[in-house]
Amino acid sequence: MRTSLPTGFRHGLLEREDDMVQRGCAALIVIAVALAPAPAGGQPPPAEPAASAAPRTPWGDPDLQGQWNSQTSTPLERPAEGPLADRETLPIEEAATIEATNRANFDLPPPEGSVGNYNAFWRDVGRALPRTSLIVDPPDGRIPPLSAEGRARIEAERAERSTRGPSNSPDTYTDLSPWTRCISRGWNGIGSWYSSNYQIFQTPGYVVVFQELIHEPRIIPLDGRPHLPPSVTQWMGDSRGRWEGDTLVVETTNFDPKTSYQGSRDTLHLTERYTRVDADTIDYRFTVDDPRTFTRPWTVSRPMTRISDRVSIFEYACHEGNYSMAGILAGARAEERAAAAAESSR
Repeated sequence: MRTSLPTGFRHGLLEREDDMVQRGCAALIVIAVALAPAPAGGQPPPAEPAASAAPRTPWGDPDLQGQWNSQTSTPLERPAEGPLADRETLPIEEAATIEATNRANFDLPPPEGSVGNYNAFWRDVGRALPRTSLIVDPPDGRIPPLSAEGRARIEAERAERSTRGPSNSPDTYTDLSPWTRCISRGWNGIGSWYSSNYQIFQTPGYVVVFQELIHEPRIIPLDGRPHLPPSVTQWMGDSRGRWEGDTLVVETTNFDPKTSYQGSRDTLHLTERYTRVDADTIDYRFTVDDPRTFTRPWTVSRPMTRISDRVSIFEYACHEGNYSMAGILAGARAEERAAAAAESSR
């Protein structure tokens, strides 16, 4: 069994009506208010380009509400080799060609030995960007090197894993990610090839960012309350927001130790910035600050595009009809038996 096997996630294709969306908003806001603990302050963020005037909510906050998609073929890191290496930008026509080519490639036959994966029908339609990486700082468009502590930790994790066989042959369900296990997608600022959809709700004092993947909401209070105690960790972290002009700034800490973003664990301090730049676009940026993993902070810029034409957040029935856990583990054991039989026949 190869790790290229699909995880068995299945979308329902039932479109939500507008009134259902509004009821979902109301339900999440009720949860936000019910879960709210007591108040305190925030931290200053990196400087940002000036924002254009954003539409306002009835209570006067910049209006970020709606359904948004973040899909793009622009990679997180600038390629180290090939035609895009050493290029910071590219013509939008070239970016559009790359976007179309990548989408067409999803419909190619799977490689030999693979059962294939979701084809283009299941994938989000991406937005072409005139950049060669989503990382805008450092200027080379690459994730900074690991710190000495981060490198030692990751090497120790790999060494421990190697005692239980190859990395592509899971020994137990705990070798598989929380996403594969339908527990949590966790925070992931660059979306996914599918279900890169978000819905943002607002009410006085709260913003809710609801992601389609595993249907996880982040309830973000804006009243200056402190973060939860360090002993209280969560899959999506603990978020606190504030307005800086037309930009929503969200600071998130208290990630669960089992989460991982590019090697960062519970030591991640995440700063996100949401700025409505026009009717159909939110400029979304995030900065990863984790000196226990990386040698310096790094920043990503990625637009969120409004979803229109009555397309809605889809059902994400992760466990329903999902045979991947048993299949992946059974496949790994079958490969081990085949390798052992080949070895004994020599």
